[in-house]
Amino acid sequence: MKKKVPDWLNSSLWSTTPSASSSPSTSTTTTDIFDHHSPTTAFPPTESSIDPPLPPAAIRDEQQKQPPRHHHSPPPQKPEIKDKHSKSNIVNDDDDNNNNIINNNYSDNNIFSNKIIITSNDIRDVDDNESFAEDISKQALLLTELSKKVINMGELRRIASQGIPDGAGIRSTVWKLLLGYLAPDRSLWSSELAKKRSQYKHFKEELLMNPSEIARRLEKTTGLNNDDGKSESRCVLSRSDITHGEHPLSLGKSSVWNQFFQDSEIIEQIDRDVKRTHPDLHFFSGDSSYAKSNQEALRNILTIFAKLNPGIRYVQGMNEILAPLFYIFKNDPDEEMAACAEADTFFCFVELLSGFRDHFCQQLDNSVVGIRSTITRLSQLLKEHDEELWRHLEITTKVNPQFYAFRWITLLLTQEFNFADSLHIWDTLLSDPEGPQETLLRVCCAMLILIRRRLLAGDFTSILKLLQNYPPTNISHMLYVANKLHGQPSH
Repeated sequence: MKKKVPDWLNSSLWSTTPSASSSPSTSTTTTDIFDHHSPTTAFPPTESSIDPPLPPAAIRDEQQKQPPRHHHSPPPQKPEIKDKHSKSNIVNDDDDNNNNIINNNYSDNNIFSNKIIITSNDIRDVDDNESFAEDISKQALLLTELSKKVINMGELRRIASQGIPDGAGIRSTVWKLLLGYLAPDRSLWSSELAKKRSQYKHFKEELLMNPSEIARRLEKTTGLNNDDGKSESRCVLSRSDITHGEHPLSLGKSSVWNQFFQDSEIIEQIDRDVKRTHPDLHFFSGDSSYAKSNQEALRNILTIFAKLNPGIRYVQGMNEILAPLFYIFKNDPDEEMAACAEADTFFCFVELLSGFRDHFCQQLDNSVVGIRSTITRLSQLLKEHDEELWRHLEITTKVNPQFYAFRWITLLLTQEFNFADSLHIWDTLLSDPEGPQETLLRVCCAMLILIRRRLLAGDFTSILKLLQNYPPTNISHMLYVANKLHGQPSH
């Protein structure tokens, strides 16, 4: 007997209007799906139909040429994410299956064929006001929690999992706490931050230096130690003073030049990917000095990570995971925090990747911790909660979950939704005390269930196209469904 969808999935609350702000991502090819460790594998950037949350007031003022405003005490801002908690104005009856399937009310307008209760602009304005009021309430709760000498992480995670308001720079501090970069004890923040930022400065000095610079420093040191008084000889090394390991043609493993040439290919790949990061956002792209400095920060972080992690080095797509972190930290209204965004982002990036770094290691693809095993767990989760849909996808149409879930999982859904919605999703992912992976799988499963009607009606080609270009949806509603999957026993 086929398993039916649980009754809680058929509630009238499921009938919601599509989010006009969401936009699908660019389609990717299904061939060579596991060449994610190859420099030739590309994750195409996603074009967004809306702008992400605006940067701090100082940056906006400069961009819009408005008189500067003080942001030492920023007022709450209305979030940029639209339809965040939109309420349904439509009651949809499913005649095909007696209300036992989930209606795809987000992406298929022709199913809105039944009763329309209210569609006035006045009601939408009321909903927007209610959403704004809820965000102000969340902001107040978060600020209260953050003001404590010792922060209650359980309470912070509970509030943050429902979405962090975009105003007042709260998300920057909360994410650092959720990722373990900041301790719950506020008295430790100053010393710990100073220590970490000093460590990152040391990494930059040691790992980003060109061998020529190393040679120049050595020459300078040698010149200062030379007591012969000849100024010409102080800055020039004789041929006998240049060791084998310091020679550009040396092939020795300890040679700084040999290591430099080996790193060059990875650095070139990082540079190409950084330039492709969110080309629709002026923060990351363009010819402005601001965008170029942000690109340079991304490049530094990824290069240092690659050199410190020789087992993984750099894999395409890491830039997409790094971008949200740096964007949030760089746009912190606190000028000191914003100035140290590069160092803070590096350590938070390392912490975030630590939970699923095995997904980027080719040697572990077929292991219990590899990407294939994680995709299998997603398949099992779908089977537990919607066996009919699972059977149609994997048995009837033979749509291998690797064809769509690989990108969903490895890039933490950054390519499936616009930038602002991705930040909202990450609020929930980072709030999981066990790490983002389990919540991520539930969100992916919810994404499938939400469009089950279109999937059940499709063939291999249409299904694959739909899943590689996920339709607009209400993000808060999707996260609600994912949370219900966590609390709802399988049938």
